[in-house]
Amino acid sequence: MGDYVVHIIDDDEQVRKSLAFLLTTAGFTVRAHESARNFMEAAPGLRNGCLVTDLRMPDMTGVELLHTLRSVHATVPTIIITGHGDVSMAVEAMKAGAIDFIEKPFADDVLIEAIKRAGDHLADKAPDADDAATLQARLAELSERERQVLTGIVAGLPNKSIAYDLKISPRTVEVHRANVMSKMQARNLPDLVRMALAANLAAPDGPNP
Repeated sequence: MGDYVVHIIDDDEQVRKSLAFLLTTAGFTVRAHESARNFMEAAPGLRNGCLVTDLRMPDMTGVELLHTLRSVHATVPTIIITGHGDVSMAVEAMKAGAIDFIEKPFADDVLIEAIKRAGDHLADKAPDADDAATLQARLAELSERERQVLTGIVAGLPNKSIAYDLKISPRTVEVHRANVMSKMQARNLPDLVRMALAANLAAPDGPNP
């Protein structure tokens, strides 16, 4: 499927084999790596590939790997998978350059569709949802309070912190958050963060401590 290679990085051998089997069966060309450092040995010479990496690994985290790849000018569309996802990690991963962030357990088709989107990036085909004018139009539909909630989300703040800052209840934050997801047409949190960053809603630095 496509003419690109899907690189898998996970320190768990069973996970590597399972993902490799799934993606090979789906028609992708796959290479598996047991560590980020092992993958980095091939990184400078990578051509036409995308990356599926675990977030938490003993030698180098998925986010650290993204920063390292950028330092050697090896741009690889990257999907981060994790069993320990939260808002701040998703924001950090997206700001580091990940194109998607998927929490375990996930359905097979969720990963496959994410890899197809990575292939679109390689082919330099920007999805319609990434069009700046489209994103700005969606942002314009948000109320002032919804925009404030979105800014808090992209800053990596949990609902309770957003509620405290805005002097509203966490339940009200949840309602606004659901409205933001709907109006922005976001599939999930990483998708929402990606859209907000693409629309330059948030500053480029990381979430508040």
